[in-house]
Amino acid sequence: MSPDRAVLERALERGEQEGGSVEFKERLTRDLHLADGRLESLAAQLRHRVLSGDGEATYVVGVTDDGGLAGIPPAEFSESMDVLSLLAEEAGAHIEDVQTWGVPGRDGGADRGIVGVATVREGAMLDVDDQHIVVGTAGHVDHGKSTLVGSLVTGQPDDGEGGTRGFLDVQPHEVERGLSADLSYGVYGFDEDGPVHTLNPHRKQDRARVVEEADRLVSFVDTVGHEPWLRTTIRGLVGQKLDYGLLVVAADDGPTKTTREHLGILLATDLPTIVAITKADMVEEERLLEVEREVERLLRNADRTPLRIERHGVDTAIEEISEQVVPIVTTSAVTMEGLDVLDQLFERLPKTADGAGAFSMYIDRTYSVTGVGAVASGTIRSGTVAAGDELLVGPMADGGFREVEVRSIEMHYHRVDEARAGRIVGIALKGVREADLQRGMVLLPRDADPSAVWEFEAEVMVLNHPTRIGEGYEPVVHVETVSEAAAVYPEEGHLLPGDTGRARVRFKFRPYHVEAGQRFVFREGQSKGVGTITKVLPGD
Repeated sequence: MSPDRAVLERALERGEQEGGSVEFKERLTRDLHLADGRLESLAAQLRHRVLSGDGEATYVVGVTDDGGLAGIPPAEFSESMDVLSLLAEEAGAHIEDVQTWGVPGRDGGADRGIVGVATVREGAMLDVDDQHIVVGTAGHVDHGKSTLVGSLVTGQPDDGEGGTRGFLDVQPHEVERGLSADLSYGVYGFDEDGPVHTLNPHRKQDRARVVEEADRLVSFVDTVGHEPWLRTTIRGLVGQKLDYGLLVVAADDGPTKTTREHLGILLATDLPTIVAITKADMVEEERLLEVEREVERLLRNADRTPLRIERHGVDTAIEEISEQVVPIVTTSAVTMEGLDVLDQLFERLPKTADGAGAFSMYIDRTYSVTGVGAVASGTIRSGTVAAGDELLVGPMADGGFREVEVRSIEMHYHRVDEARAGRIVGIALKGVREADLQRGMVLLPRDADPSAVWEFEAEVMVLNHPTRIGEGYEPVVHVETVSEAAAVYPEEGHLLPGDTGRARVRFKFRPYHVEAGQRFVFREGQSKGVGTITKVLPGD
């Protein structure tokens, strides 16, 4: 019996008892259980169960009154969770976690439905303020990026073998079982007493605790250090609404070709960036000084001003960090050198992403969760979204947009009633199948008038190319979470390395919703460039 199944078995074994914290329900429906006084009585019952369990109750849905496994269809289970959420809200509580299992049919046939265990906890759903920054990490493979972030979010030193790196692995079963919004691979926060660490990031309840307790949150968005996966790195840095970049450079290796690639992407997207020199414990002082000078030269060659925090202080770094000034800090995850400096920075750096305007979110990942349905996750680009909101999603393959409803929202495994710009969230959608959703689609308010765009005009700059870019050149274009092959048609017929000019860009396989002013990166092989959309063009 798996540990997950044990949760169900324990609840069934405890059973419904007078004065107990377990409640059995076969199903909950809006028409029956929210009608004429039923809501108040059921909310009172839920409150009684929560108090009996010292602030936590267990609701088993899909079972008979005596605990028999009845199983109900996924749509009915989903409705039951909606009703239970309303009952919890009425009782001053919230659903913290839901786990589901199939109920096998007779004689080993197809499942006849599902049964689920919902953990209901005292207290309203989380209301997060605006003190939440999102940091995109970058750097060459084996330069200690994941280890550094692992030590930051846990507050624990590394064992010298990359042990804290393991805290940041995303577990496949977490994606399959929950409304995972875990685009970021690490989260920690701060309260009036200092850092609030994620003691065991493998436990989603622990991440949820950090989100609940911290006055300020810091999320780290994963990127990949291997050169062959530069596309994935671009998606992490361009496709999320980041506030800052964190570039790591190992003291024993120094800046590499990949380091320069990642720095170029960070700077091309005008993202304020911090450079952390890692593995300071592994080299002599002379080598450390040499790498520091290499990093400073690298930044100056990119027309940026390096600022050594060791020399100028944290206050100056916070005041000066910008698109032009790049603070540098020396660190070691083993000795914890420099991590207090990063803590001070992340606790005090202001949020930079402007989230004003109507709600919009580009989809980065999609999931299908049993009993819940389609889940779209990404970083909210602007505005706010709340459970029950009616939205549009698209464009679909035919260029149209579909009406959907927000069923629920989760952030770092914690269910929230509302989320704002800059939040990394998973949004459960009613009215669409997961199979119909794709990365690069956008969620917008229902009253928006979005368009599906095949072509746009842009100002582009060629960062690197072996010869020249001519008519019909086909790179991959990365804008928001869109990663799509496109044809480029320079206004002057061609562009050389270092050139800046106007061009027309056409998506090759399907349209997307893009807008004037959005920045993008394009690449193909060793060729790279950046651009800004100046005008979207009508037609197909």
